Amino acid sequence: MNESASSTPTLAYLGPVGTFTEQAVLSQPDLAELELVRFGTIVEVLRAVEGGAVDLGFAAIENMIEGAVNATIDTLAFDADLLIQREVVMNVNLNLLVQPGVGLEDIEHVRSIPVAYAQCRQYLADNLSKAAIEATNSTADAARELAESKRSDTAAIAPRRSAEVYGLDILAADIEDHPENQTRFVLVGRTGITAPTGHDKTSIVIYQRADEPGSLVAILSEFAARNINCTKLESRPTRKGLGDYCFLIDCEGHIADQVVGDALRNIQMKHGRVKFLGSYPSAYGTADEQESNRSGVSEADSWLDGLRNQIRD
Repeated sequence: MNESASSTPTLAYLGPVGTFTEQAVLSQPDLAELELVRFGTIVEVLRAVEGGAVDLGFAAIENMIEGAVNATIDTLAFDADLLIQREVVMNVNLNLLVQPGVGLEDIEHVRSIPVAYAQCRQYLADNLSKAAIEATNSTADAARELAESKRSDTAAIAPRRSAEVYGLDILAADIEDHPENQTRFVLVGRTGITAPTGHDKTSIVIYQRADEPGSLVAILSEFAARNINCTKLESRPTRKGLGDYCFLIDCEGHIADQVVGDALRNIQMKHGRVKFLGSYPSAYGTADEQESNRSGVSEADSWLDGLRNQIRD
């Protein structure tokens, strides 16, 4: 493990100061005590972990409205061998930040990370339909650049903390289209699978051996046959050719659970290559269903052992 001069583990996240990612990191007391290192893009964060420049990485992976954060998903699926250690879910509130004294009528440009302004489509259509929408690397970058430029014709969509950090006014608060909006973040490292807690999630990528009728059904049937709930299913292009896709699946349970291990073994054996992304504590649901699955397997094992014990020598 990479160590700083103080021997404190290092954690990379999307900067600059004031991003939602930083807020999510600081919400975890143990992570807040690490040596925090900011990078300009999510891809740089994950590559820094992969290359050993830092010990851990923290990045957004999914938004309730916009779905997957493709930079994170694609890097984990195709470009890096990292393991998810934890997930953190945080409520997201977006604000329209401006220089002091600026009004809606002054704004000709709105800047933010694409996944953020996409969550404010209705507000922008209703209030700033003529403004140019421009992309930045992060919400906090949009705020920082606005503060440095001192432009009175530009607004940034960013968290409240960015207004505090960069001395901007909040012209409109909570402009997201859905007030219950949440973003899911993941902590990743190069090695180590988190020990089972009884309430876990497993993430995998499946590269099919053959794209043929019923191939996805066959994969999903491995989970259904074992009463494993898949909480996420998404397809992503493999970059090998048009129409060639892989599947990203989150399922309830831990690789240490017999039912989950058995399902993944059968998929690897019969349906395609499995890339294991991690088993880690789940931020959703309860442990009751997973315990029910484990109990069912234990009962079935006892039944089978009882029959096998009757085999004559």
